[in-house]
Amino acid sequence: MTTTEASTPAPVERATSTRRSTVMSVTGLATSALIALLTIVPSPYAVGSAGPTFDTLGDIDDVPLVEISGAPTYMSSGELRLTTVSVSRAGSQPFTLGRVLAGWASPRQYVVPQEDVFGTADEEDAAEKQAQQEWISSQESATVSALEALGHPVPAVLEIAGFAQGSNAKGLLKKTDIITGVDGEPVATFSALADAIAVHEPGDDITVTVMRDGKDRTETFATVDDGTGDAAIGVWIDPTFDLPIDVTVQIDSVGGPSAGLMFSLGIMDRLTEVDELDGARVAGTGTIDATGDVGPIGGIRMKLFGAQDAGSEWFLAPVENCADVRGNIPDGLHVVAVDTLDDAYEAISRIGQDDTADLPGC
Repeated sequence: MTTTEASTPAPVERATSTRRSTVMSVTGLATSALIALLTIVPSPYAVGSAGPTFDTLGDIDDVPLVEISGAPTYMSSGELRLTTVSVSRAGSQPFTLGRVLAGWASPRQYVVPQEDVFGTADEEDAAEKQAQQEWISSQESATVSALEALGHPVPAVLEIAGFAQGSNAKGLLKKTDIITGVDGEPVATFSALADAIAVHEPGDDITVTVMRDGKDRTETFATVDDGTGDAAIGVWIDPTFDLPIDVTVQIDSVGGPSAGLMFSLGIMDRLTEVDELDGARVAGTGTIDATGDVGPIGGIRMKLFGAQDAGSEWFLAPVENCADVRGNIPDGLHVVAVDTLDDAYEAISRIGQDDTADLPGC
């Protein structure tokens, strides 16, 4: 009995050991499979992160990044960096589910289904062409807004290219009409047209004079709401600007309109004798239109990290992006919220003078 009792536990111990080994083997296989899944299996997601920054006051291969001809230019001791976002996917740059999970967990990256970014092959091709066109248009708008902010009006031919939904001008005005006056006053620049419309409230009657087939024609109709509570005439304008200077940008690897603000500031800085920055390093982002209005952009959280990586001390952010900025500002970076080009130019001038106590933040 005693021998039997003493020898009984041995088979139980062997059975327990066998089960433990089996469980460990299965667990090991599962772990190995998971590691393989994370490191080998491609993932259908796009991963965004901070892209390169470019100093609009600097050089690329000893050529000014923003080259101006037709007017005297002056050097600056600071930096005005445009910021970018780099987006990759499994189809263009090998990465796996493990990288996707790491991207989800990192504040320095974002992850979205790749079709949300790239779409179909045809949609991707169309988006790339649109981004390049926006890139070119933003440079023109930057030049116009910079010159007008410095007190040099830029004449323009204001051709009607189409009509917004709900426009009261449709049927009265036509495509290819050239707008020459508003409310009996001539308008020779894009900003003058915008100013003439801005004095109205949505629903007010407005009188617009156009040139059609070599003859003047005047029509009166009600303005509409532009979606923000301001008045609009409900037509798309394709302006042809008569620029007094030529601006060439030495970058062909960037697309989209979000560098417009930093281009404008770079042009203004180069055209003025004063050293606005006095050595300060400022980065930023934002679209710009010909009237100097700063618009919101995407990927600003990544651009903040790009600015930090480039050693920038200050960042100019569109007011409309402030909700995305709050809580995401990297250590050592100061953010200034701007709504217009005038706001931004004042900001860099005050940063250069170390007069920053009450600059508006997000």
